[in-house]
Amino acid sequence: MTLAPDAVLLDVSPEGVGVITLNRPEKHNAVDELMIVGLSETFETLKGADHVRIVFVRGAGESFCAGADIDWGVRGGARDLADNEADAMALARMLKQLRELPQITVAQIKGAVRGEGVGLVAACDIAVALKDASFCFPEVRLGLTPATIAPFVVEAIGSRWAKALFATADSFDACRAEKIGLVHYLVENQAEMEALAENLSDLAMAAAPGAVTEAKTLVDYVGAHMIDEALAKETSRRTAQRRVSAEGKEGLAALLAKRQPAWDP
Repeated sequence: MTLAPDAVLLDVSPEGVGVITLNRPEKHNAVDELMIVGLSETFETLKGADHVRIVFVRGAGESFCAGADIDWGVRGGARDLADNEADAMALARMLKQLRELPQITVAQIKGAVRGEGVGLVAACDIAVALKDASFCFPEVRLGLTPATIAPFVVEAIGSRWAKALFATADSFDACRAEKIGLVHYLVENQAEMEALAENLSDLAMAAAPGAVTEAKTLVDYVGAHMIDEALAKETSRRTAQRRVSAEGKEGLAALLAKRQPAWDP
């Protein structure tokens, strides 16, 4: 099986802004095994791209991502359990790669967002949506469950909302998505979307890249531990390490000298 050359596009500006485009507009960017491979390879490339500071994920055409490609599902139904588990693991690993990218990641949402598409949104650090976007977990209507994307969605919106939306397959709009924590910012139109993208890019460039990566892993660590003496020691250690790091010293020196730090062009 070979990757369709235009299923996933990656563009990186000289300034370090990366844009990933899901490029199956005729299918509303529905996910299949080829797109999973393309996204996984793209995320692996970005993982080692130190010059990239922020990554936007968007869909070509009318929709962000309409979930799983029905043809992919039909092919899966004709295969055995082991093959289907392998397919699901490829999707799970791809989403984990996205969640663990060292850069700030931003989903730019429009149109239909279904199933696996919501998983992509939940795996990003930040989600921006046009107000007329719509969301759904349709799996139970097909006799399925959204199991592979569940860890990312439950992390984003909590178990109670996830249970309600997974079990009913109820559609919800961008305003509801913002209320439950799936979306951070709502915009009225594409012009506002691009203006916010520029602002987020400026914020990313002003932040020390190593500190950004460590801030993301800090949240994961704190979220997995009780607030106790051991956690206090670990967070204190991390604070001290940042203060004596090259970035920490450069940031304080730049502040005192009233100049831009080395990482901010």
